[in-house]
This record gives sequence, C-alpha cells and structure tokens, in this order.
Amino acid sequence: MNTPLDWPGFGQLTPLALLLLCAAALVAGLVDAIVGGGGLIQLPALLLFLPGGQAVYSLATNKIPSVAGTAVAAATYSRQVRIDWAHTIPMAVAAFCGSAGGAVLAAALPSRVLTAVVLLALIGVGLYTWRRPELGLNHAPKLARRRQLLVMLGGGAVIGFWDGLAGPGTGAFLVFMLVGLVGFAFLAASATAKVVNVATNLGALTYFVPVGVVLFGLGAVMAVCNVAGALLGTRLAVRRGSAFVRVVFLWLIAGLVVSLAVKLATTG
Repeated sequence: MNTPLDWPGFGQLTPLALLLLCAAALVAGLVDAIVGGGGLIQLPALLLFLPGGQAVYSLATNKIPSVAGTAVAAATYSRQVRIDWAHTIPMAVAAFCGSAGGAVLAAALPSRVLTAVVLLALIGVGLYTWRRPELGLNHAPKLARRRQLLVMLGGGAVIGFWDGLAGPGTGAFLVFMLVGLVGFAFLAASATAKVVNVATNLGALTYFVPVGVVLFGLGAVMAVCNVAGALLGTRLAVRRGSAFVRVVFLWLIAGLVVSLAVKLATTG
C-alpha cells in the first residue's frame, strides 16, 4: 500500500493515498452540492499527499473532480429548483473570465495576504448570517432586475477570480452573495451557485490544461467519487429545504475560519 503507483497521470501516489483522496472527493462532493465549500476538504487532502511533487499539480488537478461534481449538482438542481437563467448565464460568463485571470496570477500574488483577507471576510459572513436567522429562508429579491444583474456580474467576476487563485470557500461566497446582497433563498442560491461554480472551474482549467499541470488519471478517479457525493448532497438539500442548507452553511463557514486561522498561524 506504500509503494508508489507508476500509472500515468497519478503523480506517483501510493494506493493508500489514492484511497484517501477518493474518500475526500466523495465527502467534498456531498458538502459542495449542499452549500459549496467542498474545496475545504478536497484541496487540502491533495496538498497533503502532493501528487506530482509540486503544489500547482494539486491546485490544477483539483479542478477536474470539482467541475464534474458541480456540473452534476447543477443539472440535478435545475430539474427541481427554479433557476433564473437570464441572470445566471451572464454571471457564469463573468465568473469564467475572472477565474481564468485568477489562475494566471495564482503564483504571483502573496497567498498569506489573500488568506488573511478571506479569513476576515468569512468571519463577517458567518456573523452576519448567524445574527439574522430569517436570512435566506424565503426567496425575496431585494433589487430591481437591472441592478440585480449588475451585482451578480460583479460578484461572479470577483469570486471567480478568487477561485482561479484556488481560494477556499468559493461556493460559500457565491451562496452568501446571492442570499445577502440579492435576496435569494438558500436553496435557490445553492442551485445558482452550482452553475456559476462550473464556470469558475472551467475558467481555471483553460489555463492549467495547456501548461500541463493537470493529472488526468487521478482527476478522473476523484471525479467519479465527487459526482457520487454530489448526487447524494443535492437530494438532501432539495428534500430538507433552505433551513437545512442554512445550518450546513454556518457549519461550513466555521470550518473555513478555523482552517484558515490555523494556516495563518502555522505558516511563516
């Protein structure tokens, strides 16, 4: 179990490491389908085993199972939850462009500063949601259609850029932006966020694939596990409704805050 595999596209992983990464992908797909943030589980697991020997391989390969799981979740949601396609598609395009730009700059910007900014933002998001128990339980858009589109375009581009940089919590940020700024219910926000998250993953891959840092064998195996988790998570979210999604969202925010705080405390 500790002898590295010589399979092409697996980055010299051991069988044990591969099994653990598959388990991480399964759980990540389930969590991500409900409220986003599966990267909190999947990407750290990849970075722990470091297939390919460099972090950029983990960063790039992570997008393969992520795009597969979010695509399946988006398709499942679209059959059971009303999605405002007239605004969601332009938002996804903006997020795609932002993510591609973020991937290009991934190695150039100071990750410690970005982590600190995101940590502060997550604390604010968590406190805001926790102090407003009615937030996101009912679908009540706050803005006129034109202004709503502008907010979704701007938010999609910024959050997409962060996802290209491999920042944790992309799905959670998308959900909160749609709930807190636009007025979506948590369930509708999760459905919309899945469509946009597919675009952010594809945007990053437009950069990572040509430069040859995607481990396709590992990515394909993890994708199968991620999709299985996504199918289960979507069904749970639709069956239990916005109140359930809100609770998962708050737990996810708490996990992200702890994870990023530990990262800041332990890196020089």
